Amino acid sequence: MKESVIYQEIFQEGEQRAFQVGFERGFERGFQRGFERGFQKGQAKIIVLVLTHSLGIIYEEIEAKIRSLSISQLNELAIAQLNFTFLEDLINWLSESEN
Repeated sequence: MKESVIYQEIFQEGEQRAFQVGFERGFERGFQRGFERGFQKGQAKIIVLVLTHSLGIIYEEIEAKIRSLSISQLNELAIAQLNFTFLEDLINWLSESEN
């Protein structure tokens, strides 16, 4: 049966369809992850710019912590930063967000 021409055609069609479906799913997942990562990086960059403008110099380790936050944490920080007066306010917020 495996030697049958019809079997071979059906097998090849199935193989091609499976490859196409797998490729499409992988592409969609990769695109979504890339979009989310790019959005997160852009949001972190804007927050660091605003914080630098309002608080002064932001140390590298603090920037790294901000860049490592999730999108939902960055959203919370975007709102919280409106109440920051000192760099210590930011440092305290980051410490509390780790818990």
